[in-house]
Amino acid sequence: MTATLNDVTGRKKRPEPSAEEKAAAELVRAAKEQCLSLTGPDGLLKQLTKTVLETALNEEITEHLGFEKHDPAGAGSGNIRNGSRPKTVLTDTTGPVQVDVPRDRAGTFEPQIVRKRQRRLSGVDEVVLSLYAKGLTTGKTSAHFAEIYGASV
Repeated sequence: MTATLNDVTGRKKRPEPSAEEKAAAELVRAAKEQCLSLTGPDGLLKQLTKTVLETALNEEITEHLGFEKHDPAGAGSGNIRNGSRPKTVLTDTTGPVQVDVPRDRAGTFEPQIVRKRQRRLSGVDEVVLSLYAKGLTTGKTSAHFAEIYGASV
């Protein structure tokens, strides 16, 4: 029986990185090349949050309508995409993020990721409640959010 180098040295082979890890590494590499910071008002995390939210919203409207964007099957269906509206939502990790929420002509689309009239994603509410439970006044909580996220609650 032949022993491998790993058997002799006692080291374990590092597992292959997952698809998510590879994608994250590529994004960080591209951000460094473009001199883009990871955090901050125009940072990679904020742009990534915006992209993920908008992609999820577009998938929701596709499921609601029953056909893809620019799909000829949607012609004459009575309800089609009708542009989008900008909306700013407060996230717990990147602060305020402006997303384009798609809409349909009949006005029957009810997004679930970012609901109508929703201004904060669910994680923000949990942080606010946690700070309040720890004894911070509402004024101090609001000041904390203004300092950390650049937004008021």
